[in-house]
This record gives sequence, structure tokens and C-alpha cells, in this order.
Amino acid sequence: MEVVYFAGGCLWGVQAFIETLPGVKFTEAGRANGTSHTLEGDYDGYAECVKTEFDPTVVTIKELMAYFFEIIDPYSLNKQGQDVGEKYRTGVYSENAEHLKEAKIFIKERNDCDLIVVEVLPLTNYVRSAEEHQDRLARCPNDYCHIPKELLSKYK
Repeated sequence: MEVVYFAGGCLWGVQAFIETLPGVKFTEAGRANGTSHTLEGDYDGYAECVKTEFDPTVVTIKELMAYFFEIIDPYSLNKQGQDVGEKYRTGVYSENAEHLKEAKIFIKERNDCDLIVVEVLPLTNYVRSAEEHQDRLARCPNDYCHIPKELLSKYK
């Protein structure tokens, strides 16, 4: 199993979508690349993200990127849907340099690569979100989500 972190705006919908993808074995709501080691007070530069454990014999990083791009606006800086602010930025983070290389290649191969504002960076810090954020849309399906509901069940 390998791990990559996807930030795509509010983490509730991102987690609900990613956990339906082929090869994904585990997801966890969290925050990536902030400067503190807790989520007390403000978020100190964190991006809301989903820790994604996947089987690389079933799904590749490039395939995960293609799925991810179905649910984000890759041209929107610090905003997805109605969620606005640095913590809602889009990004791909990993401790595996090969993951980052493949994610950058995926973006570079697109015709619109110069317009894309998705971060692709090494994971420097990760904090698990509170229990109330884990699998939130499964428990509260009527909560706000910037991802269209038909996409949340597309791969189930």
C-alpha cells in the first residue's frame, strides 16, 4: 500500500468521492502542510485534505489525479465551490518523490497546464481531523458539499 494526500476544498466531499475509487483501501480526513502540530485555534497554513491509502497494482497516481480532477476546479486559487480561503486550496502532497513526479507529469501533459494552480508538494506535516469530520457526508448526507452528488456515487 502507498499513501498520497489530496486537497480539493472542503474535505467532506473529497473523502466521500475518493473512498469510492478503485484501488483505494483507506481514507482519513485531515490537514496537510501547516505549521502547527494541532488544529487548535486557526489552521496555521493547513490545507484540508484526505489521506489516501491505495494499492498501486490497482490504481496509479496518474489515474488518481484524473479522478481528482473530476471533482476540483484546478484553476481556482484558494476556493472550491462556496468555500473560500487558504485552507480550501487544491493540492497533492506526498512523502514519496515518485508520486510528486507523476502528479507533475499529469498536470504538465494537459493542454491547460499553465492555468492550473494545484499545488504538488512534499508532505511536511499532517494532522488528522476531529472525529466529527471523518466520513461526514456518510453520516450527514444533506450537509453542504461543493461536489455534485452524482460524482460522489459515480464509482460505487
